[in-house]
Amino acid sequence: MRVVAAMSGGVDSAVAASRMLEMGHEVVGVHLALSQSAATLRESARGCCTIEDAGDARRVADKLGIPFYVWDMAERFKQDVMEDFIAEYEAGRTPNPCLRCNEKIKFAALLDKALALGFDAVATGHYAQIVEVPDGQADGGVRRELHRAVDDAKDQSYVLGVLDSDQLARSFFPLGDTTKPEIRKEAAERGFSVAKKPDSHDICFIPDGDTRAWLAKRLGEQAGDIVDTEGKVWGEHQGAYGYTVGQRRGLGLKVPADDGSKRYVVGTDTKTNTVTIGTAELLGVNVIVGDHARWCGPAPEGEVDVLAQVRAHGEQYRAKAWAQGEDLHVHLSESIRGVAPGQSVVLYDDTRVIGSATISSTDRIKE
Repeated sequence: MRVVAAMSGGVDSAVAASRMLEMGHEVVGVHLALSQSAATLRESARGCCTIEDAGDARRVADKLGIPFYVWDMAERFKQDVMEDFIAEYEAGRTPNPCLRCNEKIKFAALLDKALALGFDAVATGHYAQIVEVPDGQADGGVRRELHRAVDDAKDQSYVLGVLDSDQLARSFFPLGDTTKPEIRKEAAERGFSVAKKPDSHDICFIPDGDTRAWLAKRLGEQAGDIVDTEGKVWGEHQGAYGYTVGQRRGLGLKVPADDGSKRYVVGTDTKTNTVTIGTAELLGVNVIVGDHARWCGPAPEGEVDVLAQVRAHGEQYRAKAWAQGEDLHVHLSESIRGVAPGQSVVLYDDTRVIGSATISSTDRIKE
């Protein structure tokens, strides 16, 4: 196969490219330029897409003896990921930009361009596994399933839950059967200079990790009230968009609760610019409704037993789920805290990813 290896400049994508080459594929390395003003040097472990990263990717490609190109997708990334991120927060939702990047950039824009240029597939350094199983058809064909990686600590199947069966058919994740320490050891043995390079962390376009300050520069400060569920004012904020359900730190409350209990954000309303706080008990939900459903294979028929995950490295919870029109309904077997609209719920059958949806609302039904 002719394969585009997405090379970020990190150790994972370097080993992924080398493994694809060893499998006998014709490999071309591609670095995605996603920043419109790429920094000369990495500011922190959070940043990416710097000139330094592009140079690191090129050096690995040279060592492997494969062609290397930089594809400029900065404008597409700005529109589909960064502007979407801002719009979601402005609407009072808490998005996951990594899922959107995988959906819109790496497995849409990148894959589409690769196919248009005559390539057969794209390989990345994500920690996940593709498993081929019989498709049940008379011709004895197979279908590809997305499964969790063997390294639970590095598993990235959650952020790949937006991929559909057509995209999975054109994707390779050669690191899914290996742990991160083993990957670093392999990189060192291959002589890659990135073997000890620190991992980057999301959100990549907010290098200092201060999401609220980053949003304030783009949306402006908007003073509003912090109130409890009875409407009593307890403080002031500079923009409801900067808060998310379940948040406890950074509220700046100078007056303690009457009973001394800890208080959390239990709701935000960007229309009235209000942040509502309450006790931890108010955070528990066991019903999730999602939209923008994406299926990694055939959509489930009727009600199915699943494992539901609402954070990239969070716990999985037993649940029942079913599709209803354009919506996905998930009823959890127990209440969980801190689930906010805009986050994604990803459904699993054991290690297999069934699909995902963007959380539009939550509710609490007595168990």
